[in-house]
Amino acid sequence: MTTQAPITKETITAFFQDLQDRICQALEEADGSGRFLQDNWERPGGGGGRSRILTDGTIIEKGGVGFSAVHGEATEATLSSLRLTGADAPASPPTFYATGVSIVLHPRSPMVPIIHMNVRYFEMSTGHNWFGGGIDLTPHYVVPDDARWFHDALRQVCDQHDPGYHARFKPWADDYFFLPHRQETRGIGGIFFDYLKPENDSHKADLFAFVQAVGNAFAPIYTHFMRKNQGLPYGDREKQWQQLRRGRYVEFNLVWDRGTKFGLETNGRTESILMSMPPQANWVYDFKPEPNSPEAETLSWLRKGVTW
Repeated sequence: MTTQAPITKETITAFFQDLQDRICQALEEADGSGRFLQDNWERPGGGGGRSRILTDGTIIEKGGVGFSAVHGEATEATLSSLRLTGADAPASPPTFYATGVSIVLHPRSPMVPIIHMNVRYFEMSTGHNWFGGGIDLTPHYVVPDDARWFHDALRQVCDQHDPGYHARFKPWADDYFFLPHRQETRGIGGIFFDYLKPENDSHKADLFAFVQAVGNAFAPIYTHFMRKNQGLPYGDREKQWQQLRRGRYVEFNLVWDRGTKFGLETNGRTESILMSMPPQANWVYDFKPEPNSPEAETLSWLRKGVTW
């Protein structure tokens, strides 16, 4: 009987680098004309990453697929962001290691949804280590059949690893991807998980396998929507609505997203942190869609607890 080697940060980092490569290749093939440009960067405090940006593709107007592996001394702001306070707070400044892949894609057509994915791993010199991540979908127009297909795909990923995962991680996404100042969800949710701490080496291998499955599910899920929806007709009204929905996306990422705050507080690279911003967005004062319009129907779906 062979004993599985412990999962190390080097093993995890290598997977994330390969995941970035494979996702970029799949997206380029599905888009047809767009190509990712790579920007290698170094973090002054330690580590760095590869930011890959695709602009003006046939389907993807702007998309970012980022890989990072950073390390350094954890400041008080970092410890607070990671919730290592109180009894968990170390007596002296610890060091941290963080690696992951983060993706946001803004399509050209308002009939193709925005998508976000993040898979990540944190390790502290104190011995704390954990996984986090998730996938969520933000359609400009909510189509119930598409929403059900998306959630079914994520449910299958979860069920292959733990029958209780989806019941935990779907409501977590509803709660996380929520704009309190608007009282609406950012989109139709998905799954979100954080601070999944391994109890032993075997458990760490199980958690890593789940995170790998989430990462591997991204390209098949999104290329499905690229191919299915990119040819649907739209006009100026739909484009104007798309700009407003992009505005909501900006509000969430700049005001509420913990990943954005963590990156800025740890002196991450600003351009890479903010690559999730759309190419254009719009805000209209006190905009209210016409009753019974497709836009009003979409707003009616942007709430927590929808069972797709």
